[in-house]
Amino acid sequence: MDGASVQQMADRVAELMSNRLGIRGRTLADKLRRGGRRLPRRVRKQAEYLSRAVDEAANPALLARMDQERVAAAFDACLRHLQPIGAGQRWYNRLMDFAAQLAFVILVTGLLVLATLVWRGYL
Repeated sequence: MDGASVQQMADRVAELMSNRLGIRGRTLADKLRRGGRRLPRRVRKQAEYLSRAVDEAANPALLARMDQERVAAAFDACLRHLQPIGAGQRWYNRLMDFAAQLAFVILVTGLLVLATLVWRGYL
């Protein structure tokens, strides 16, 4: 494994984070800083390890000592979690998000109407 392949792994994970989670940033480290909290703890730790491996891969001495199996395992863990889901599931998730937003708006509007009625002395 060379430095370029470690960088390619990190780029692939960063691309999947953009596509699946909508996190912006140029590098994996930027995306972890911005939205790493949206990942489960074990996946986030693996992604952080992969990000550190990219930094270490720039140094030939550290690249030679790098645990390649752990880097590959971290990449696999990130891929397993971030693999794209099907179109049907994506549509269902968007529908549920919309329904949750609509319910929240109705709840807030109802509370504001109730507060106004109480404030004006009608209730």
